[in-house]
Amino acid sequence: MNDAILDAEQAHLSNLLEAIQRCVFFLEGSARKLSWPLEAEAIKGRKRDITLFESLAAINERFAKLQDTLGSAMRHAAMLAGEPVDSFLKVLSFYEKSGVIESVTAWQVYRATRNLAAHDYETDYAEIAEHFNALRGLLPALYADAARFVRYCHDTLHIQPASLDFSEDFIAITRRSTD
Repeated sequence: MNDAILDAEQAHLSNLLEAIQRCVFFLEGSARKLSWPLEAEAIKGRKRDITLFESLAAINERFAKLQDTLGSAMRHAAMLAGEPVDSFLKVLSFYEKSGVIESVTAWQVYRATRNLAAHDYETDYAEIAEHFNALRGLLPALYADAARFVRYCHDTLHIQPASLDFSEDFIAITRRSTD
């Protein structure tokens, strides 16, 4: 790669790292608006509460956005590191072996859990509560994966987020979630 192309690729990863930090910040902000664990009867009692369901929708969207952004960034960083990126499973395996993600299986659980809400318009309040409690339960591990990935990019590729606007919050959230 010539220098201009490499600079552009590194800048793209830097922007993705900032986006990861921003995703964690906003996802955690949405999750903190609710009292956990969610109870089916409480949700049913608030079934017309727009604020509650906007918060739940935001959690779904932000969880998905974080995982998608993290996945894009991992593929991009692997390419910059000279690793095979022809399949995402190879990318995940590389990061599992590198100690960046907990495991390929955990990543697949994140994906399966978030996809359940994306494809199902559930009206059973017990299942709604179960879904969101499952997402909430996955946050510490997903945040830890994000933190290790940002650290990997800094330590290995010498690339950090484009701006540090969300860095302090990101560090605090990811530390708090793993304590």
